[in-house]
Amino acid sequence: MSARRLCRRSTSIFLAGIVISLVLFYSYREDGQRTPNFFFSTAFTTVVTTVTLYKTTTAAAVPTTSTDARTKLEKHFYRGDGLLEVNYGGAHPIFELVRRAERDWEDKLKRASKTLVDAVKEYRRRYNRDPPKGFDIWWKYVTEHNVQLPDEYDQIFHDLEPFWGLEPSDLFKTQAELETRIDSYTIGKQDGSDVDVLTYAFTEGRYDQLIAGSKKIIALLSEIQHLLPDFRMTISPHDGPNFLSDWEIKRATLEAAAAKTYLERETLPKVTSSGWITACPPRSLARRIPINLEIPFAPSSKKTFIYNHRQTMDPCIHPSHFYRHGQFLSHNNGPRPQSTMIPEFSYCATTLHHNIRIPVPYGWVEDVTPRDQDPDFDDKVDDRLLWRGSNTGIFHASSTRWKDSHRDFLVRTTNDFDGSLDMLMPTNKDDRSVGNPRKLKKSVINPTFFDIAFSKEPISCSKDVCPVLEEIYPWRPYMKQDEAGTYRYVLDVDGNGWSGRFKRLITSNSLIFKSTIYPEWYTDRISAWVHYVPVQVDLSDLHDCLVFFRGDGNGEGSHDDLGKKIAKAGREWSLKFWRHEDINAYFFRLILEYARLMSSDRAAMSYTSNF
Repeated sequence: MSARRLCRRSTSIFLAGIVISLVLFYSYREDGQRTPNFFFSTAFTTVVTTVTLYKTTTAAAVPTTSTDARTKLEKHFYRGDGLLEVNYGGAHPIFELVRRAERDWEDKLKRASKTLVDAVKEYRRRYNRDPPKGFDIWWKYVTEHNVQLPDEYDQIFHDLEPFWGLEPSDLFKTQAELETRIDSYTIGKQDGSDVDVLTYAFTEGRYDQLIAGSKKIIALLSEIQHLLPDFRMTISPHDGPNFLSDWEIKRATLEAAAAKTYLERETLPKVTSSGWITACPPRSLARRIPINLEIPFAPSSKKTFIYNHRQTMDPCIHPSHFYRHGQFLSHNNGPRPQSTMIPEFSYCATTLHHNIRIPVPYGWVEDVTPRDQDPDFDDKVDDRLLWRGSNTGIFHASSTRWKDSHRDFLVRTTNDFDGSLDMLMPTNKDDRSVGNPRKLKKSVINPTFFDIAFSKEPISCSKDVCPVLEEIYPWRPYMKQDEAGTYRYVLDVDGNGWSGRFKRLITSNSLIFKSTIYPEWYTDRISAWVHYVPVQVDLSDLHDCLVFFRGDGNGEGSHDDLGKKIAKAGREWSLKFWRHEDINAYFFRLILEYARLMSSDRAAMSYTSNF
């Protein structure tokens, strides 16, 4: 058959598929209701099938350079920003990402210290100093309570290291000033007393609201307070961080810390500019592409997936975050950075802030109960991706850029039925090339793939904007746990700060997809692609990740077996690595480190041995 006749035949097949899809799409629209999920699924499958037929019938007429997909698989490109760039001549990248993550996780578990001697040596190797005084007591707690990965506390080092380069007397002054700063509270232990609130400074009328977080922290620490040294810890009561770093100041303090010297506050570099990018290195991508919120950030045309979740949280190398997250959009181009490093603790922090993060017990659950409301993965009947939540993340007013904030963007993107998108279709096996993305209609994909909406009614909005939100977004009743438990796939995203629901979600039998800009206390103690599916802040990989696990609209090409495996590993991780004992182990070590840092004799507050 000639190439011309093949072309005509394939065109006829393709057009017929489109007509069938449109008939299915419109035939069940009554009273403005959307087409039922079954017909969306059928339409989706029809389009995919016709595209496949089109490509098959034209294969004889189009030359190809690959004769054997099994032996000609090409390699994907691992970029320096934490993203894998897809090579369409390679296998579907999620196969490789899962294998790589599983291998790294097993290696991390195997090399964990088994004795106090091992732990001290590993501490010195990593941080080039002795552990803090009380490290042996901490180690005893860790071993008695079966705390896993006893070496993986790099987050504490990263949070505290800049303060090692500051003159201790200046730190004391800064701490004293901080305790009187509005909207802060200080907890601590004095002269061997129990841990309690020592001081607080709140906006008038907000005591009950702002002191609430301290109660959970004090209750948690009461389990180990007899083991703790005296300390004073000033904490921000707000969901998000508030102390932006100046890159020159932070660099200077880190260099001083590495050289084991101190800088006085008066000798620190002067702050010369304002904005988010002042926290980024001079040669970073964020510095090379100045923020201009008047012009939409151009999305990349390349397909990418996360391989290093921590790196992808950094807006200095991913400046699109400034355009896509309420943490940044709430302050436009950004505030003026601090003139020194201020040792305030907070419930979360971005890579641009120098707030010291704590393991917040908010939202902690031991297990999802009752257990019969969380069916096994195979018994969950809805394979759409679920998300419900309030429209938090930014205040919605005419003066703010709320339309591009992360939660607004999520709801708008997944409920958009206009136009098309390019999707990377799943392959049944990892010995076949993934091939080029396919262009598919959003009106078919999104209703089939997602059940995403805001809950109840608009909040966090001005009187003139609240009605607008109610009109343009889908709003659904609060979803009870037994209903939410029927979904195989669940999404977790940031709110006004970190997500307080991740612990509950990952403890379920569902596969959790997670998007965030906040590295947390457990980030070094969990593994993306082993325990959850990482999603980019701009959601550019969301459809591609979901279709890999659930398959197309008819379930073809699904890898629900792998999804079940990750969901099971996530639940097991939560029950084994995120107990009260694990939170306390982190808090215990953090307080030991901080007590030494705030001592006038740091050497005396170190754990020395002949190991």
